[in-house]
Amino acid sequence: MAQQVTLDFLGDLRRTHTCGALRASDEGKRVVVMGWVYRRRDLGGVIFIHLRDREGVTQIVFRAEGDADLHGRAELLRSEYVIAIEGFVEARSADNFNPNIPTGEVEVVAEKLWLLNTSETPPFPMEEHVDVSEETRLKYRYVDLRRPHMQRNIMLRSHITLAVRQELFGQGFLEIETPFMTKSTPEGARDFLVPSRVQPGNFYALPQSPQIFKQLLMVSGYDKYFQIVRCFRDEDLRADRQYEFTQIDLEMSFPQEETIFGTIEPLIEKVCKVAGYDVKGPFPRMSYAEAMQGYGIDKPDLRLPRFWPVEHLFPADAGLTAAGLPLVAITIPKTGALSRKERDELKDYGKERGLSVYDDPKRLERDFAEPMTQVRALTGATENDLLLLAGWRGEPKGQRPEETVFQACGQLRLFAGQKYNDRHGLLDPKDFRFLWVLDFPMFEWDEEDQRWMAAHHPFTSPNDEDIDKLESNPARCRARSYDIVLNGVELGSGSIRIHRQDVQSRIFSALGMSLEEAKSRFGFLLEALTYGAPPHGGIALGLDRLVMILAGETSIREVIPFPKTAKGTDLMCEAPSPANEKQLRDLGIQLRRPAQ
Repeated sequence: MAQQVTLDFLGDLRRTHTCGALRASDEGKRVVVMGWVYRRRDLGGVIFIHLRDREGVTQIVFRAEGDADLHGRAELLRSEYVIAIEGFVEARSADNFNPNIPTGEVEVVAEKLWLLNTSETPPFPMEEHVDVSEETRLKYRYVDLRRPHMQRNIMLRSHITLAVRQELFGQGFLEIETPFMTKSTPEGARDFLVPSRVQPGNFYALPQSPQIFKQLLMVSGYDKYFQIVRCFRDEDLRADRQYEFTQIDLEMSFPQEETIFGTIEPLIEKVCKVAGYDVKGPFPRMSYAEAMQGYGIDKPDLRLPRFWPVEHLFPADAGLTAAGLPLVAITIPKTGALSRKERDELKDYGKERGLSVYDDPKRLERDFAEPMTQVRALTGATENDLLLLAGWRGEPKGQRPEETVFQACGQLRLFAGQKYNDRHGLLDPKDFRFLWVLDFPMFEWDEEDQRWMAAHHPFTSPNDEDIDKLESNPARCRARSYDIVLNGVELGSGSIRIHRQDVQSRIFSALGMSLEEAKSRFGFLLEALTYGAPPHGGIALGLDRLVMILAGETSIREVIPFPKTAKGTDLMCEAPSPANEKQLRDLGIQLRRPAQ
């Protein structure tokens, strides 16, 4: 339990400086500072307190020879007590100077102390790099958020959202709110449902995105909309996913893809500058097909070199890959020689994903001298680099079988690149490689339902050249969609939308949706498109992911004030929790256990 001490009232006492503000130029000033006791050193006749607030730390000095009663009260102070100090700023002596904090040239000699609140012993130290389990941190999140690195992250997030607003207002956008309680239109992730009390048996849904509403705002003539908006998806959680997340959401009328890029790139430049990084556009562009054929993923990490399809360099009967499927050359620079165990690990990793991995270039050069000379020329691989060939072991799979091979090779490339990063050092987290990926497939095949699904969402416009393939060859139909990618992380996704009802109806039909179902789910949108809907398009950027990368973190939970655990639990509030009988009765809901 906390000590029983007499607490003071704040009264009309006002702070003059934050704990990070004082400098040598403030010497001699009378100041009032307030905050939490961070560290305490009792040297007998002198007590030193490090007082902390969100802006930094100031050293406070209590001297028994000056005021014994004040020094006696200072002896009561413990970690995380909340106090206010009035005193004067004094320059530290040369041997007492602290170069590790901005206020290290000065200290405050205390003349008055207000003890505003005590604290239980914190569940973990407040120091920067103390290792604490995530469960403990999230249970006591209000304490965890006091730690310096968490305060830096949350403050950075705030500065970034301000920069976003400033940039978009400067570009003529209006910030407009859209509803949180809307109609369930399941497409992709599961909705969170909200039961209606006044209309029993009916439900609202929390929005997975403001997609339809921002399109309707374009129909309404607002030309440029944006919103920093909360979205909700009932999907499995990972390091870069939460049930509720924040998007930088925007929409524009009469754009081309380049209009969107020209809007977002200055925004990214400004946001990165806030975080201390100098990034310059324009960012490179790459088609989805190029990304798959060079990286095996639609969000390439450009810090590692691309791979190369090389089956055309080898005899047709070489037997290195299944007939008609790619043979891929993967290089990871500067790995040096790998042990047999390390090479077997790579082969096993590839085998688990359906690949035959050929890890011995010298043996291949003995059997295929000329092709391997061409492979080395194509990839630029040297003797100090890792060079692998990977082919497919079995029968083709999926509607686009070559993509299955490229995806497996992409996983192998990333596995090797990350595993041996300590040797080549290419994956510098501060080396920002932004990229636009364009021309995504319009549809993807759902094996479970045996039908085509919208690869992006069903309001994405097909490529003008491919619109006649909607029914005849959906596998080869491209969308006017685009993603912005940073170091292998998808930061945002957008598209030029469908603004004509006839095209939108064709898309619903291509997705196997009857006219009645389309009207039931999206009737208001289809009707709105008949009232002079302009061409429009937009994008949504993941604020959590962007701040995570700029803060140098690997999980978005480190940049969200009150996140859920990987199991979707709020350990602090103990949510989710059962509803009581009255709440269920008011909603007309009766619970039953799910089938086992």
